Amino acid sequence: MLFRSLLLFGLAVLFCSFWGVNAIKSTPMWPGDEPLTVHVVPHTHDDVGWLKTVDEYYLGANNSIQHAGVQYILDSVLLALQENPERRFIYVEIAFFERWWNEQDEATRVLMKQFVKEGRFEFINGGWCMNDEAATHYEAIIDQMTLGHRFLMETFGVRPRVAWHIDPFGHSAAQAAIFAAMGFDSFMFARIDYQDRALRRAEQRMEMVWRGSASIGEASDIFTSVLYNGYGPLSGFCYDVLCADPPINDDSSLEGNNIKERANLFVKEAVEAAKWYRTNNFLMPFGSDFQFENANENFKNMDKLMAYINANEALYNVKLIYSTPSIYTDAVYASDLSWEVKTDDFFPYADCPHCYWTGYFTSRPAIKGYVRMSNALLHSADSLLALIHTSSRPFSPFESFDWKESLKDIHVLREAMGVAQHHDAVSGTEKQHVADDYARRLHHGASKTHDTFNKM
Repeated sequence: MLFRSLLLFGLAVLFCSFWGVNAIKSTPMWPGDEPLTVHVVPHTHDDVGWLKTVDEYYLGANNSIQHAGVQYILDSVLLALQENPERRFIYVEIAFFERWWNEQDEATRVLMKQFVKEGRFEFINGGWCMNDEAATHYEAIIDQMTLGHRFLMETFGVRPRVAWHIDPFGHSAAQAAIFAAMGFDSFMFARIDYQDRALRRAEQRMEMVWRGSASIGEASDIFTSVLYNGYGPLSGFCYDVLCADPPINDDSSLEGNNIKERANLFVKEAVEAAKWYRTNNFLMPFGSDFQFENANENFKNMDKLMAYINANEALYNVKLIYSTPSIYTDAVYASDLSWEVKTDDFFPYADCPHCYWTGYFTSRPAIKGYVRMSNALLHSADSLLALIHTSSRPFSPFESFDWKESLKDIHVLREAMGVAQHHDAVSGTEKQHVADDYARRLHHGASKTHDTFNKM
């Protein structure tokens, strides 16, 4: 009798253990009724000057300071996009892209235009730079955005849909109002106060409608999304010449096969971050400062990870796609949710207790003053050239004035001003030799503009 009881007890324990384990295994990592769509957004953040000058960053020079070469990033991405039609990439800083574009042959330009048309290479933000939001003047912001958008419209016939300010050190309601007036569908950024971020995560308030102007009202509304944790990839999943994370090994015949382990970790972290948002969509930046110099390494590892996770839907209930901020915005809009309305700034910015990033509001006053003077000069030149153009009629004193050539001369100052609005330029957060380079560019542009004045 005792033996029978023990046997029955043992069978019951075994039965419960077996079904308990399998019940746990059958519970997907994302608990929602619908799969979680992880929007993997391959990107690079290319500062238009910071530790190195604009030219040094583009050329990949002076790498003893920082390894970065923007021309190689664009070369590498173009090749990688040809390998897999599912891959996508976004680009922001037109000051760099325009320079790269002017160096390409016709075949390369045709290929890039094809990728842009297909939405596989998408321009986001699209200004000459990613401008600062505290030390800039609204006229200069509009000018540098116009400069980049005009190039994109004339070259590709496109207008960026999403404002992408992932690195500026805090955000202003005025900037949100400007972006709304420019017709952007959404505004995305990364840096907000650490306490604000913690509260928003806990309350699922990482996304909102931002009303940038009380006087303009709803016309200044723009859907705003705060990225989950900065603008880099998930911790442990960085693949590039600047990274040291382990590669994905999905070959069972090789030692060190780690695909299941890495996929489980990836999904665990993604699911945890996605719970801070209200829809079944989660935007995950894949890239960071000057990354994708080896685009093949980045994409090849992510391709393997995506294929494995997507093939195990029952285990994860997660779907990974290569995406862009505009695709993500459309997916969130489709959820048809109502959002809280924010009306004030995201200033000041602190990333830890007593770590307020406010010194740059007044640092390097000389470069700040020079930028303001150059802005006034540029607008004076634009006004006078507009007047001359409209007055160039027979018997006019400006009949022989070469205003087209003068426009080219003033464009030198326009580009220098565009670069100077960068969040590591007029802000004063750049190295001294970079500040000197910004001043040199402004001086060269001002000299060209004064030459035009002398011809009038």
